Amino acid sequence: MDSEFNTTFLTFGGHLELQTYRFLYFVIMLAVYILILCSNMTIICLICIHKNLHEPMYIFIAALLTNAILYSTSIYPKLLIDFLSEKQTTTYPKCLIQSFLYYSLNGAEFLLLSVMAYDRYVSICRPLQYHSVMTKTTVAIFLSCSWLISACQIAVPVALSVNAKLCNFILKGILCNNLIYKLHCVSSAALSIYGLIVLINVTVLPVLFVLFTYAKIFVITYRSGREVKKKAAQTCLPHLLVLLNFTYLVTFDVIIVKLESDLPNSVRLTMTLQVIICHPLFNPIIYGLKMKEITKHLKRISCQEKLK
Repeated sequence: MDSEFNTTFLTFGGHLELQTYRFLYFVIMLAVYILILCSNMTIICLICIHKNLHEPMYIFIAALLTNAILYSTSIYPKLLIDFLSEKQTTTYPKCLIQSFLYYSLNGAEFLLLSVMAYDRYVSICRPLQYHSVMTKTTVAIFLSCSWLISACQIAVPVALSVNAKLCNFILKGILCNNLIYKLHCVSSAALSIYGLIVLINVTVLPVLFVLFTYAKIFVITYRSGREVKKKAAQTCLPHLLVLLNFTYLVTFDVIIVKLESDLPNSVRLTMTLQVIICHPLFNPIIYGLKMKEITKHLKRISCQEKLK
């Protein structure tokens, strides 16, 4: 019976002082999860309701915030259950699914940001061609490809790992990430190489594309009038801040996996919490404060609430 249990279940070993602070952890993380849902959903609803926000730029923002909700939902419910459970366990197949969602949604984030950079480039540098290039069909294709390309690439190592033999059943973390592959009895060089290729495809290349695109935008707008510069700053700066923040947090995830045995449990936990808390909350704050049209609608709602 013990052998059957061991081959079926994995234990999360990254929790810190859980017996002492389980209810405090639960309340704090539940509050964070609700805040993530409410803040992201507020801006998504604003974009859906107001027709003047039915433009490609705002549709991409809504997609980005939807991605953050999906990302958080793949993590927080299980985390909250673990806080209140005597044993923090999961099955290997469920862990693979969480790992797939975690990384495919991460990849989709970078691809969405690269699509948004292209949208801003066409809008600012080729304004006369904008409406003929960024049609509804084009926007739908970009959105579909952002999620599908990432999901298809991440699905390959997950599918190949389904029948892998495990020699370790304790994950040194609080969620299922690439540490799951360190549980295999035999490490696969092919999987490692493929993982590096995927990292380049869905992370490095999109980041380079965004930086290159915004560099071209800023070079072109530098030679333009004041209004063009103002438009570029207002619409590009929030995207750039989101990109830099997300790249910084994803770097943490890479460090957590690469330095698995060298990191103290407290450091690993702190870095993981930064990844799952800061990223989903940062986007709605930036877009709520820095995007002029969204800020205007938020202020209007706030004024209406005060009048009541």
